[in-house]
Amino acid sequence: MIYKSLQACVNDLDSSNQLIRIKSEVSADLEMAEIHRRVYDAQGPAILYENIKGSPFRALSNLYGTNERVNYIFKSTLDKVKRLIEIKAQPDRLLKNPLHYWKTPYTAWTALPKKSNIKPPSMYGSTSIDKLPLLRSWPLDAGGFITLPQVLSMPPGSKNIMDSNLGMYRIQLNGNEYNLNEEIGLHYQIHRGIGIHHQLYNHSDQEFKVAIYVGGLPSHALSAIFPLPEGLSELTFAGMLAGRKFRYYEYDGYIVSGDADFVILGTVDKNHLKPEGAFGDHLGYYSLTHLFPYMKVKHVFHKKDPIWHFTVVGRPPQEDSGFGYMIHELVKELTPIEFPGLKQIHAVDVAGVHPLLLAVGSERYMPFRKKQAEEILTIANRILGSGQTSLAKFLIIADAEDNPELDTHNFSQFFRHVLSRIDFKRDLHFQTKTTIDTLDYSGSGLNSGSKLVIACCGEAVRKLSTSLPESFKISTPWTKVNHFDHGILCIQGSNFESYEKAAGEIDQLIPQLLENDLSEIALIIICDDSAFTSANWENFLWVSFTRSNPAKDVYGVGARTIYKHWECDGPLIIDARIKPHHAPELVRDKETVAKVDKLFSKGGELYGLISKSI
Repeated sequence: MIYKSLQACVNDLDSSNQLIRIKSEVSADLEMAEIHRRVYDAQGPAILYENIKGSPFRALSNLYGTNERVNYIFKSTLDKVKRLIEIKAQPDRLLKNPLHYWKTPYTAWTALPKKSNIKPPSMYGSTSIDKLPLLRSWPLDAGGFITLPQVLSMPPGSKNIMDSNLGMYRIQLNGNEYNLNEEIGLHYQIHRGIGIHHQLYNHSDQEFKVAIYVGGLPSHALSAIFPLPEGLSELTFAGMLAGRKFRYYEYDGYIVSGDADFVILGTVDKNHLKPEGAFGDHLGYYSLTHLFPYMKVKHVFHKKDPIWHFTVVGRPPQEDSGFGYMIHELVKELTPIEFPGLKQIHAVDVAGVHPLLLAVGSERYMPFRKKQAEEILTIANRILGSGQTSLAKFLIIADAEDNPELDTHNFSQFFRHVLSRIDFKRDLHFQTKTTIDTLDYSGSGLNSGSKLVIACCGEAVRKLSTSLPESFKISTPWTKVNHFDHGILCIQGSNFESYEKAAGEIDQLIPQLLENDLSEIALIIICDDSAFTSANWENFLWVSFTRSNPAKDVYGVGARTIYKHWECDGPLIIDARIKPHHAPELVRDKETVAKVDKLFSKGGELYGLISKSI
């Protein structure tokens, strides 16, 4: 089915028992987010909230909550878009199998945006910011936020729609120092297309006009986060995946999406910033308050009977994991072209995406001598020099030839492969004082931190432990040791106070470790709660890689620096304790949890609706 509106998608999901309607009055202040999390955790249906306290509008969440539903929503177009991407990856496929690709030109035709000279449905009515569902997901959120915004900007002087940038940049609707109904926050991070436009407007006397869309066709929100090359408009991808051209209307110098449910138009103040945040973000911690641009609101339009489309983010996996799934499905054919020699790449969702990348590449440079990381190190550098992957903090890459079955999504298999082969004197490559993800507070400042590339290949050099030896002993302040997986220990320590004290603690720990047999141990994680960290791979990856800054938190037994190259005898030690400068972890509001518990329990207003669908 080709949807012509978000309502059409809702109707389709409703008729196929993939949607629940909540008719009881619910609050956008924490309550809707708590309901969403319950349904998402149960891998339940999309949710339509029909009675929102203080707002005349309906809202929709969990649209992309399962991979199966994502496939269902895009069932009419996904294969066609894949074929277009396949041809881009290998143009000769069209000649070899023309019947398979005969519809591809039409798919390309739908990529071209379509201008309308008639006032669009998205401008049916006007409203104000305070009438919108002001969604607050976590207790310390500074106000209501748009969590699935589509933010469109154009470079100065251009009227060519193909020059546009459509991105998903967090929008704060109220709170902090914003004048309600007049100003909203615009939070965008490093390596975002809108930043290029902002820079151009700073050197121009033109107003920096920006349009924000909410809702519209399901493909439009997805296109706003899709990693397209600079200079290629996201609107083309939106049209292809929708099977319907992106329709737009020019109004007072703005680009208005004809299919959006809501449209907010305004100008970015080029000369001033205002505090934005805090906001509970997708690493599982708060994004703290910082100065960011803000927009002066001129118009808030909506279509007839609109739907406010939102999501809830937090410690992954969450609904936005569906975006990652879709991106992987579509770009896997392009990976070898973008990164020659790369076989697999996995931005690990449960570790917050950017903190950890796992990769498999080809090592072919010197086949006539003993293997060492050369080509895969080149590939790693290419990854760290390209777009969003440049924000990776830990990048672990292995050689495909060593194990053709190696899978970056099989964490146990991948880590066992790497840890049995890593040469601690050769395979560790640090980058210091560089850029990391804006939302990652493990570094030394906003966007500031370090990176560690672990690039290893060749035969296994060690056997890995399968359990904690009975004779293994260490003493205070190390209170507990858990064996997590092959060759990995989690050691619980006292609260982190300072890097100076931490260095001294590690210096005292290493002699204790050396009193034990370490030959089968390759990695030690220092943590606040070793039982929690070692409970499963999700906890292990989240704790280990979101709470550590490579340059400051990586240690090793027998560590030394030779000609500016850091190495150790091993095992490697990562201090993943919470640091005083880290952002707070996301914790649910107890009163809201209790209130929603009643709604979901037997006799509650939502019991029949939810239990029947989950």
